[in-house]
Amino acid sequence: MKRTLLWRWRSNPLRRRSDRVEAWIVLATWIVALVGGLVGGEAAGAAMEDTLSTRRAAAHAVSAVLTENADGSPALTGDGTGGTVQAKVRWTAPDGSTRTGLARVVPDGAANTSVTVWIDHEGDLVRTPPTAAEARLQSTLTGVLVAVGIGAMTFGCGWVARLRMDRERMRDWETEWARVAPSGGRT
Repeated sequence: MKRTLLWRWRSNPLRRRSDRVEAWIVLATWIVALVGGLVGGEAAGAAMEDTLSTRRAAAHAVSAVLTENADGSPALTGDGTGGTVQAKVRWTAPDGSTRTGLARVVPDGAANTSVTVWIDHEGDLVRTPPTAAEARLQSTLTGVLVAVGIGAMTFGCGWVARLRMDRERMRDWETEWARVAPSGGRT
């Protein structure tokens, strides 16, 4: 059986109004899925890149001193801390005041050892900001996820619209069949 390209758009005396509407739904679904996915993914990726860039700009590294010995081995938590442990540190804030707090440091650090911590403009400890490569990867993955999500949602909506049209066509067909062959086709 030969399939005809763009069969939905061909002129045919048996083509119903619902067939034309379905053809437009399919076309609109593809356009919105592709263009909407690309635009949405690009926007989400750019927004994530801006957020991470702002986070990197707001934090800066300062030297701190361990006030106690750090634990010898990191807990296996799988939380992405990269083999570090928490220890109490002391650092000088931008306003000149001395502050203390818990920071992630390498294991087995001795008291009074110098370590690097990240603080914000108020002098409070913050997590280590992502590197430019990590931010780029996270932004790309966010954009891809949003693009796929928009595409999937659009295809799902198109599928539901076509399903409803199919059900309506079946009801119309049953009604017409009941009118033409009231005995159910038996003679």
